[in-house]
Amino acid sequence: MSASDPKDGQPGPSTTSQLRAGLQRLTRQDQPQTWHLGARLRNYFLTGLVIVGPVTITLYFVWWFINVTDAWIKPFVPTAYLPETYLPFAVPGFGLIVGIVALTLIGALAANLLGRTLISFGEQMVGGMPIVRNVYRALKHIFESVVTATGPGQAFQRVGLIEFPSKGLWSIVFVTGETTGAVGAVQPGGESDLLTVFMPTGIVPPTGFVCFLPRRNVTLLDMNIEDAAKVIISAGMVTPESQAKLKELAQQAKRKSAAAPGAGAETTGNPNPSHGPASSGPPSPAPKTKSKAKKPA
Repeated sequence: MSASDPKDGQPGPSTTSQLRAGLQRLTRQDQPQTWHLGARLRNYFLTGLVIVGPVTITLYFVWWFINVTDAWIKPFVPTAYLPETYLPFAVPGFGLIVGIVALTLIGALAANLLGRTLISFGEQMVGGMPIVRNVYRALKHIFESVVTATGPGQAFQRVGLIEFPSKGLWSIVFVTGETTGAVGAVQPGGESDLLTVFMPTGIVPPTGFVCFLPRRNVTLLDMNIEDAAKVIISAGMVTPESQAKLKELAQQAKRKSAAAPGAGAETTGNPNPSHGPASSGPPSPAPKTKSKAKKPA
């Protein structure tokens, strides 16, 4: 009797191998389903987080800014002009609107002779105060620099790379312009062609280092300010290439959703005319054939 004969009460080698193969197939069939379900749930959660997170944080900061502005400006507005005097509820954003209108009027007033005279008189009064004048002049220079840098047509705003903090390590910097004034006149290191750059620190862009470098040590990039800020704030997780890929996927999804109704309308008819109409209504009558009458001979 052979070893594979089932009459001896023990399964043969062929039966054992078949059982083992069957158990392996069951294991392979069950495991991917569990992993696939967990991966889909994780992807759904991350997608919802990516969509809802930025919107929620943006709305929170906007609401916080509106409330802070209202708390600062509303106490200076007479009660007769406040909307809550005539309404049973407060109108959010009224203080922000009043502040924008007031700044616009002050700018228009400073454009004429009377406004310039008043501003000069006020600056002379502030300049007579020992400590206040230093703070005022520093803040005035900062605001003037920011407004000038963010104005239209400023081509000196560029993004570049410098070797920092050591050789072989590169950091993103914002080129603010050519180095002038006392630093440019000294020509440190014998360099006459210097650039002033600002290197933000990680996830907190307002803080950073102001550096004066030779122009040859700054590698200019073909990248706008917004893309560079995204790279810095996201710690390198968001790049212009990933943003372009997301836009391409969104456009493909829009094209598919726009093409879906047309395709569905074309397939609503009878796909196979040989099987008759798809509706369950009464059959149409058969066409009548005309017979010619025989003339008598």
